Amino acid sequence: MNVPFVDLKKQYQDIKPEIDRAIQEVIENTAFIGGKYVKAFEQQFAELYGVKHVIACANGTDSLYILMKMLGIGQGDEVITVANSWISSSETITQAGATPVFVDIHPDYYSMDETLLERAITSNTKAVILVHLQGQIADVEAIQNICRQKGIYLIEDCAQSHFSEYKGIRAGLTGIAASFSFYPGKNLGAYGDAGCIITNDDELATKCRMYANHGSLTKHKHEIEGINSRMDGLQAAILSAKLPHILQWTEQRIHNAALYAKHLGGIKEIVLPQVRPDSKHTYHVYMIRAANRDALMAHLREQGIETALHYPVILPLLKAYSYLGYTSKDFPVASAYQETILSLPMYPELTEEHIAYVAETIAAFYKS
Repeated sequence: MNVPFVDLKKQYQDIKPEIDRAIQEVIENTAFIGGKYVKAFEQQFAELYGVKHVIACANGTDSLYILMKMLGIGQGDEVITVANSWISSSETITQAGATPVFVDIHPDYYSMDETLLERAITSNTKAVILVHLQGQIADVEAIQNICRQKGIYLIEDCAQSHFSEYKGIRAGLTGIAASFSFYPGKNLGAYGDAGCIITNDDELATKCRMYANHGSLTKHKHEIEGINSRMDGLQAAILSAKLPHILQWTEQRIHNAALYAKHLGGIKEIVLPQVRPDSKHTYHVYMIRAANRDALMAHLREQGIETALHYPVILPLLKAYSYLGYTSKDFPVASAYQETILSLPMYPELTEEHIAYVAETIAAFYKS
């Protein structure tokens, strides 16, 4: 049996008429950049998510950069983020002119350890980029309290946490603003690069929209210099076609996670993901910790099961950040886990047969 890590073709086949119609409409209307399809998606996402402003942009990385620029973050500032994210969470800090500062992860939930945040804050700290990893929200309430006490911005990176919740509040609705990615493999994914900013702050929303469109809200009237970070009409129309399905897909991911827990529960060599109390984990990634990880990964590949690593090297230990002088001792939890983490296939279209096969293959590996 073959079990891909993500099966985007199956998702397309399930809603093919809706996707094909959306693409055809954009082509017939030649609405390729901006226009009514982008505006429609912004309005639909804002309504479903429960936020005032959605600013569509070219990708999730841009959305973080735009936010920091429009919050006035730059040279001499520091921005804190978590040690084990994708590089977008940190490279955009440098691109804005600031210096990234990393914090170790919670040993159970893999997001920023809120108990370590305060000691990382200095007089130069301007913001925290809080990454909600794998589909689970960090302790955003505790972190927001610290940010308010210190007078710094909280920006939420929700690239992996569409419609996740903590104490009934969705990811991205606690801080000043949030970044979303709609990369094809995300829980809500386009058919190319796409992203957005969400915020309830009117002034910030206007600034971000302007900056993402060459510093202009009206063509040829450039109030500032900006960048070109616009979502194209095809991606917006595809996202609008998918949006009515996202809540059902989310519940199916949660159901599949429960099936994994059922089938993997007796294997003592692995540690299953834990759910933070009062949380809704949407399982963008189903990440286990596994003994003899590399050999297990190779064995699964041989048996037709595709897996992935999120992430094989933590951010502060990448060559790109060697100038900061961090060592593995600065991040003992994240450093240790990078040798054992393994992400198993996770998507709404997984069947229990797939999940049972994955579990049986893992069990057989450890028995042998």
